[in-house]
Amino acid sequence: MQSPDFRPGVYRHYKGQHYLALGLARADENDEIVVVYTRLYVREGLPMSTRRLAVWNEVVSTGGGVSVPRFEYVGHSTPAP
Repeated sequence: MQSPDFRPGVYRHYKGQHYLALGLARADENDEIVVVYTRLYVREGLPMSTRRLAVWNEVVSTGGGVSVPRFEYVGHSTPAP
């Protein structure tokens, strides 16, 4: 299952953290397409998450009239700190 609006790899969240998007999956409850991803930073709790593809691809307002992608593709390798 692939989508023209998604590619696996490393993404930067608009707030600055990086995530590795592993691929797409189908949510059992409603058949929506979700992105399966893991964070690339240390934090308590489960490392893997899912987010609806429609939300993953959203453009968000950061204030001052600036709009940016919620997640921006940065490539296939983790950026240097």
